[in-house]
Amino acid sequence: MRRLILPLTALLLLAAGCAPPRTGTLGPAPAGPSPTATAPTGPPTPPPSASHSPTAGATTGAPTTAAPTGPDGMLTVQLWFARNGKLVPTRRASPATVATSRLALTELAAGPSVAETAAGLTTLVPAGTQVTRIAGGVATLLPPAGFDAGGAATARLRRAQVVWTLTQFPTVRRVAFAPADAATGRDDYADLLPPIVVTAPAIGDRVGSPVTVTGTADVYEATVSVRVLDAAGQEIGTAFTTASCGSGCRGGYRVDVRYRRPAAGPGTIEVYEVSARDGSRINVVRIPVDLAAGR
Repeated sequence: MRRLILPLTALLLLAAGCAPPRTGTLGPAPAGPSPTATAPTGPPTPPPSASHSPTAGATTGAPTTAAPTGPDGMLTVQLWFARNGKLVPTRRASPATVATSRLALTELAAGPSVAETAAGLTTLVPAGTQVTRIAGGVATLLPPAGFDAGGAATARLRRAQVVWTLTQFPTVRRVAFAPADAATGRDDYADLLPPIVVTAPAIGDRVGSPVTVTGTADVYEATVSVRVLDAAGQEIGTAFTTASCGSGCRGGYRVDVRYRRPAAGPGTIEVYEVSARDGSRINVVRIPVDLAAGR
């Protein structure tokens, strides 16, 4: 019996050391305007499983859902613009419609707002990009002439904008660009995400203290830091949290940041990683917002 037990133990140890790596998450769906109410204390809440919530974050290859229609009859959709060769999310609130894919593509082609343009966002998607059918989780598009112009990298980023925007809807898992391209999903363009993605608040949002900051990150030891700056660039609030996965995989994060400000006015939410080499702020994402007075 002793000769049988020892080999079995060795096999169990070997299997434990070969567990598959975590794949992380590609990011949550839009969740409407940034909440300003105080959230429960405790560790950050990772994105819920898609099987438990209609607004769950997507793991690799899975769709996410759009925010539900609000009481005012407005629908919030998430748009993925480009900045410095990477994908950046923002939001639009529009009158509710059943043609959500058409609405999203129209807004994507219309481009960023003045505030978003000032923050460096742009769009590569031209007007006239249309969805011809959605079946079996695949949206088939008829792109206009010249859709793939500008070189391979530009064309791929343009397609990534479309794919990441359309796959927020529950009926779309992948997107096929006619006439004969294979369907692709979010995971095919995951390398176009920056190390830190901020999904809320969005540029131009009005926020209060505590401001809830959410997104995904692939950073050292999964540590995400946030600070609130006033119009003069002075730090008036700070916090940090850990993403649900990090250091080689992407995880979701959520953190509430309290700040002190005697009067309302413009400000900035700054999300960043602290360099393991010298302690400097790196991979910084700045979100210009309208700050309510806070204590």
